[in-house]
Amino acid sequence: MIRLEDVNETNWRYPLHVSEAQKEYVANPAVILARAYAYRRCRSRAFIVYNEETPIGMGLYYDCPNRNAYDFSQFFIDERYQGHGYGMAAAKLALNEMKRDGRYDKVILCYMEGNNAAKSLYEKLGFVETGCRDGEEILMELPKLS
Repeated sequence: MIRLEDVNETNWRYPLHVSEAQKEYVANPAVILARAYAYRRCRSRAFIVYNEETPIGMGLYYDCPNRNAYDFSQFFIDERYQGHGYGMAAAKLALNEMKRDGRYDKVILCYMEGNNAAKSLYEKLGFVETGCRDGEEILMELPKLS
């Protein structure tokens, strides 16, 4: 059973990581925690993804009021647990929590050019490319949380 738990004093040090080939696409946990702190005034939520009691991934989202959206800023499943559908299940849980929060009905995110696994996951969730880019980052949006 996949679940999300807020990062806290007991779980922030889990040794979660992606493969060497994926490191150019995903921030490491320390950077995610720094970003969560930097965006704390935007109601940032850093979370650990669990399969039962095993930590298997991490993510972050926060409010982006200037775009009237949530920013699904960071998300990864540890390399040891990829390929089992955990990413899809965890991303759906995060989107459901944003929907339940109800402040915005749109979600934005960026993925790095070349990260085809992320692109595929986000497209399956209903995200579409906006046509905007920031260097190698490609902006996607989910125009309606459903």
